[in-house]
Amino acid sequence: MSDILKGKTAIVTGANSGMGMATVKALSGMGARVIMLCRSEKRGREALTKLSADGHRDLDLILCDLGDYSSIRDFVSQVKKKYDHIDILVNNAGFISLDRQETKEGLERQFGINHIGHFLLTTSLLDLMGEGGRIVNVASGAHKTGKIHFDDINLHKGFNVVKAYSQSKLANVLFTRELARRVKDRGITVNCCHPGAVATNIGIDRETGFGKTITGLLKPFFQTPEQGARTAIFLASDDSVSGITGEYFYKCRIARSSRRSKDPELAKKLYEFSEELINGKK
Repeated sequence: MSDILKGKTAIVTGANSGMGMATVKALSGMGARVIMLCRSEKRGREALTKLSADGHRDLDLILCDLGDYSSIRDFVSQVKKKYDHIDILVNNAGFISLDRQETKEGLERQFGINHIGHFLLTTSLLDLMGEGGRIVNVASGAHKTGKIHFDDINLHKGFNVVKAYSQSKLANVLFTRELARRVKDRGITVNCCHPGAVATNIGIDRETGFGKTITGLLKPFFQTPEQGARTAIFLASDDSVSGITGEYFYKCRIARSSRRSKDPELAKKLYEFSEELINGKK
């Protein structure tokens, strides 16, 4: 435990397991007050109890379903009632599914949660952030095969898990670049990272347990959640990146991202398209 983040308030999405929980543990261990954004009250409370057992931590659990606009807006409203500023936002939560699913608003679920849910959350919280604020988006190397299908964003035609997941992760990188440009004058930095191959619960069906066997077999070849979270924690807390914004990191260093992910026109188009979606104009 240290106090380098004492007086800072952070939000971590998907905070009840895997890399999210590892991020909460690290940031609260540095003295930050951490708001844990979790969808499940049961899993959120279990994580809170577990984290609190190994030291005094300043934690606050607030429930939110990133696949539901009204739930996101309710979360933001609760945060604004309790806090007058947010210093760090780590958009860690991720969803992946072999079959096509939809959010409450009818968006393809991987795009809807991984990008649009976090887009709405982040843009709604911006007025609580100021000079020195940091936004960290957990993207993926999967963005390199991604394409934004503006004419069929919900992938009604030819859905497959790779197409859907890579679209959502490319969106994370493009959102990082465009948001960084828009908030630079306010002294807020926005960066994203590839965590590497990590053994987490992503991809496991919580109802059926499908995917557990595969994850179990591959676990020896994967990083632990703590190792996977290292770059996001670094971006959220390290002084050496306080002036860096709009970049893609891997293993705590700026890394190469796809040509498409660096297209400023595409980033601007996606940002405006996303605004229309959350405002019900699409």
